[in-house]
Amino acid sequence: MSNHTAKKKAVSRKDLTYRQWIWKEMKKNWVAYLMILPYVLIFTIFTVAPVALSIVISFTDFNMLQMPNVVWLDNYINLFFADDIFLIALKNTFVFAVIVGPVSYLMSFLVAWFINELSPRIRAIVTLVFYAPSISGQVYLIWGTLFSADSYGWVNATLLELGFITTPIAWFMDADYVMPLCIVVALWTSLGTSFLSFIAGLQGIDRSLYEAGAVDGVKNRWQELWYITLPSMRPQLMFGAIMAITGSFGFGGVVTALCGFPSVDYAAHTIMHHLEDFGGQRYEIGYSSAIAVVLFAIMIAANTIVKKVLSKVGN
Repeated sequence: MSNHTAKKKAVSRKDLTYRQWIWKEMKKNWVAYLMILPYVLIFTIFTVAPVALSIVISFTDFNMLQMPNVVWLDNYINLFFADDIFLIALKNTFVFAVIVGPVSYLMSFLVAWFINELSPRIRAIVTLVFYAPSISGQVYLIWGTLFSADSYGWVNATLLELGFITTPIAWFMDADYVMPLCIVVALWTSLGTSFLSFIAGLQGIDRSLYEAGAVDGVKNRWQELWYITLPSMRPQLMFGAIMAITGSFGFGGVVTALCGFPSVDYAAHTIMHHLEDFGGQRYEIGYSSAIAVVLFAIMIAANTIVKKVLSKVGN
C-alpha cells in the first residue's frame, strides 16, 4: 500500500463519525456478520439476557407466583449484614478458589509442558491418563469408597490395621475433614479443558522462535519458557485461567456429591450452595438473584486481575 493510499484512508476514517465507520465496515463485511449472527443471537438470548434480567430481579422480592415487588438494596443489605450462612459460604468459596484455582492452573500447565516433551504416541496415551479423571462419571464413587465412614472404607481399614485409629472416621461427615478432602478431589479432577488447551498451545508454537531466541541470548529452558513459550500461548493461558476461575468458584457439585446438601456444620457450604438453596428450593428468586450477581461480580473481578497478570508475562 502506497503512502498516498494510506493517507487517503486515514483522512476518510477521520472524516467519519464512529457510528458511520462501524456501519460502513458492517456493509463491507456483511457476509462475515451474517455468519456469526446465529451465535450472537444464541449468546444474547441465553447469556446476556439472563444476566441482565438477574441483575434487575435482584432488586425485587419475587417468588415466581406473584408480581415482583421492588425492594431496592434490601436483598444486598440482608445478604451481607443479616445472613450469617452467606458469610460462611463466602469465606468457604474464597478459601476453595484461592487454593484450587491457582494450583489447578499451574498443575495443568506443568503437566501439559511435561507431556509436550514426549513422543507423539506416548503423548496421546499419557494425555488420556491425565484427562480421564475429569470426564469419569465414577470419580465420586471412587473417593466415596476410599473414605467410606465404616471399617470397610479403604482408608479407615488401612488406618485401623496399622493402629493409627481405634474407631472408623466419618470423613465426609466430620467438619474437620470435609473441606480438605473436597479440595483434594477438586484438584484430582482439575486437569480438564484448560489442560487440553495448554497442550494445543504448546504444540502450536513455531519452533523457529526458539532458534531465534538462542541467537538473541536465551540460555536455558526457564528463559525459553518466560520469553518465548508463555508469550506465544497467551490466548490459551487466558482461556485456561477463565476455566480455572469458573471451576474454582462453581465447585458446589463436588461437595454435594460427597457430603450431601448442606454439608455438616456448613463446613463446605459455598455461594453456589446458597444460590441453589434460595433459588431452587425456597424459590426466593429476588434474593437468589442477588447472590448470583455477587458471584458474577467476584468472577469478573478475578478475571480482570488474571488478565492484568498475564499481560505482564514475558515483559
